[in-house]
Amino acid sequence: MNKITWQHPGGKFRRLGSHSCSESELIAIILGSGTKGKSAVKISQELIDKYGTINDLVGLSLKDLMKIKGLKEVKATKLAALFEVANRIIKGLERK
Repeated sequence: MNKITWQHPGGKFRRLGSHSCSESELIAIILGSGTKGKSAVKISQELIDKYGTINDLVGLSLKDLMKIKGLKEVKATKLAALFEVANRIIKGLERK
């Protein structure tokens, strides 16, 4: 049986489910695209390599996020907004 190689983790997510994706692949899906010469997967892997897990990324400033080459203001803002949404969901669940 041939193993499928995914060009972008979005296809993997759709076909195999969210549980099949690594943290960096999930971030790459949120980023959507990379920059010239650097894919979203590579950018997201650098984030994980530099800061640790997704949990370690929560609360980072835009300035810290943008230390990763290829992660400019708009993409850093998307990630920061995603982390804030996650925080609000958790706080809402904790109140129940």
